[in-house]
Amino acid sequence: MIKEWATVVSWRDGQALVSCDVKSSCSSCSSRAGCGSRVLNKLGPQTEHTISVPSVEPLVVGQKVELGISEGSLLTSAMLVYMTPLLGLFVIAAVFQLLFNSDLAAFAGGVLGGVGGFLVARGLSPRLAAKDAWQPVILSVGLPPDLLRVDTTSSEMSQ
Repeated sequence: MIKEWATVVSWRDGQALVSCDVKSSCSSCSSRAGCGSRVLNKLGPQTEHTISVPSVEPLVVGQKVELGISEGSLLTSAMLVYMTPLLGLFVIAAVFQLLFNSDLAAFAGGVLGGVGGFLVARGLSPRLAAKDAWQPVILSVGLPPDLLRVDTTSSEMSQ
């Protein structure tokens, strides 16, 4: 189970809208100046993801929840997204090379296969995402933000 903490944005009728912050390790790495990932992270405007998760327990805005998703569903979706276009690229390029015996035909087949593989992955992903096993679940719930209060003024006065 892959786990991540999220903050509740809203809760209504058994559905919690939670926000997960995108974590980046760029601030702690020693090769910040020459890193391509750092540049790509800066290009993306989205720093948080908001998703809807079922919750029978009432939640309060600002409350922390621990979300979990199975490794199998994450790995399968990664395979679908990355391998389907790659497989389409190689298979259709090889078929076009065998049929037309031309590098230009193989290139065109590779482009068509890659785009076709992407479209296949795009078509299959909504069906797979509808399965309950692929949905994130709430594993644990933190205290509401207004329930816990630390009063430091009274402890300072007693000294």
